[in-house]
Amino acid sequence: MQVSVETTSTLERRMTIQVPAEKVDAAVQDRLKQTAHNVRIDGFRPGKVPMSIVKKRFGAGVRQEVVSELMRNHFVEAITQESVNPAGMPDIEPKQNVEGQPLEFVATFEVYPEVELKTLEGETVERPTSEVTDADVDALIDDLRQQRADWEEADRAAEDNDRVNINFEGFIDDEAFEGGKGENHNLTLGSGSFIPGFEEQLIGAKAGDDKDVVVTFPEDYQAETLAGKEATFKVHINKVEAQKLPELNDEFFAGFGVSEGGEEAFRAEVRKNMENQLQQTLRNAVKQAAFDALLNVNEIEVPKALVDNEIDNLRRQAAQQYNLGDNFDFRQIPGDLFKDQAEKNVKLGLLISEVVKVNDMKADDADVDKLINEMAQSYQQPEQVIEYYRSNKELMEQVRGAALEQQVVDKLLAQAQVTDVTKTFKELTAPAQ
Repeated sequence: MQVSVETTSTLERRMTIQVPAEKVDAAVQDRLKQTAHNVRIDGFRPGKVPMSIVKKRFGAGVRQEVVSELMRNHFVEAITQESVNPAGMPDIEPKQNVEGQPLEFVATFEVYPEVELKTLEGETVERPTSEVTDADVDALIDDLRQQRADWEEADRAAEDNDRVNINFEGFIDDEAFEGGKGENHNLTLGSGSFIPGFEEQLIGAKAGDDKDVVVTFPEDYQAETLAGKEATFKVHINKVEAQKLPELNDEFFAGFGVSEGGEEAFRAEVRKNMENQLQQTLRNAVKQAAFDALLNVNEIEVPKALVDNEIDNLRRQAAQQYNLGDNFDFRQIPGDLFKDQAEKNVKLGLLISEVVKVNDMKADDADVDKLINEMAQSYQQPEQVIEYYRSNKELMEQVRGAALEQQVVDKLLAQAQVTDVTKTFKELTAPAQ
């Protein structure tokens, strides 16, 4: 086997491989003999079909099958021989495939980049600090009450946080547009679920009122025919409803798993859960800050094949997150939506692997046990959670990976200049927009 490797770009390689003719022809001949034993042709007994007929009828297909196998196998041998590390599957194209002559084919592929790791010496990493206050607990309890609130009809003008039941129809230049009509629609004022400016104009309206609501669709609105245009919605108010918050009593507490101890026990449970959430959020925040700093000082080119694979992973995750169903083809989601994040994920993965390799890091059992115990504390029966993790090999590997990742974070923070920044619980835990 003859092999030559050409560097066509920083990461792309073009490998030309030549397989001796006698090896190819012998493999084709062996496969034809196998075919002759199994093939059935009218006028001949099984296994007695002349090779000339077998070759004439099946020769082209057999050769194509054999050549495909030889190219795959010799590509693996060639990358081992040349000590190259492909990133993703190669594009293999035969250049010469003629009986009696050497088989020649070209494999084009990308390789992993060589990473010259730079440390975080001289870099500043912000580490957020925070604590759960009584006001934070009060605010969360108010949120929990609102989540379980009932609605009761109010004989008054609508106020912020009220719910109105409306009929509406939208017009642009006095013409109704598709999708702009609805009946008996419940809308919570202040929820931000309608076009900006719509809900505010319904504050002060009463049941039975008719209102003209004038809004401008955002420039980036998903329906291009409406983006940036001014519209008038003719709205009829069917009903105004006010929230009726549940009382803080034993029935309410029991709904959150607190059956004894009254309000004091309930508040203690809420605070415990908030503190667990805060600690996890703080860990994630400082981890992300350390990783962002690592990316900032290490600019590397990444293989397109790895980015494409990561884009598909993000597409699958999006399909699952939005419950698009098992039969949904995730490739329908535009890949460009995830390109930047995919590139960042691939770069970070390569850099983390290099930190692990350079520092000869390993996650020992004590690290894994500590992490499992910390995660289990956020559950009502931590012992069962710990046992569940330890009995699941796949989950244990995930935890081992997380423990190793924490070692990387600790190493990066030890290199950098760490500055503590105080933030509120709400600032840290508010959902990203």
